[in-house]
Amino acid sequence: MATESSESEEEGKIRGGNDKLIIEEDLREMSKNAAWSVSSCKPGNGVTTLRDDNLETYWQSDGLQPHLINIQFQKKVKLQLVVLYVDFKLDESYTPSKISIRAGDGFHNLKEIKSVELVKPTGWVCLSLSGTDPRETFVNTFMLQIAILSNHLNGRDTHIRQIKVYGPRPNPIPRQPFQFTSMEFLTYSTLR
Repeated sequence: MATESSESEEEGKIRGGNDKLIIEEDLREMSKNAAWSVSSCKPGNGVTTLRDDNLETYWQSDGLQPHLINIQFQKKVKLQLVVLYVDFKLDESYTPSKISIRAGDGFHNLKEIKSVELVKPTGWVCLSLSGTDPRETFVNTFMLQIAILSNHLNGRDTHIRQIKVYGPRPNPIPRQPFQFTSMEFLTYSTLR
């Protein structure tokens, strides 16, 4: 799996972050297949800034907490990892401190699957959606909601610079235990 941000002794607290985004090859980004919406935003700092691959831009909420980011898919997808880029050094009181991740079929039945507390994060923060059971390596859902419940220094609005959502990469050949990467290997992958 991706390199997990350094977790403290207390469960659910994440300190720091990673300067570089390192994702394993067996994961693929699912964000482009989704419809994104936010609960509120300042003019010029909307939902498009979450997806523009520019760490200098950011989504800024506008209004009361919780601030919500909704990610909706047309069909049920398997999701394994949510990665946020936040910067406490630049954003200070705008930096999220408590985040809840919820999943479901739509707005009517979202259930919390992960709750984390961020302690002065700077960089990429990886949040695994795996459950406590080792067999639960992903979440199968139509919708993911990221709720910012509170900010550092009791800030009201929030800044998030980037969000990426990853799921397992499908095997190109059904019932084939190996993932071959070249056409030559695929040609000789079946025994007669």
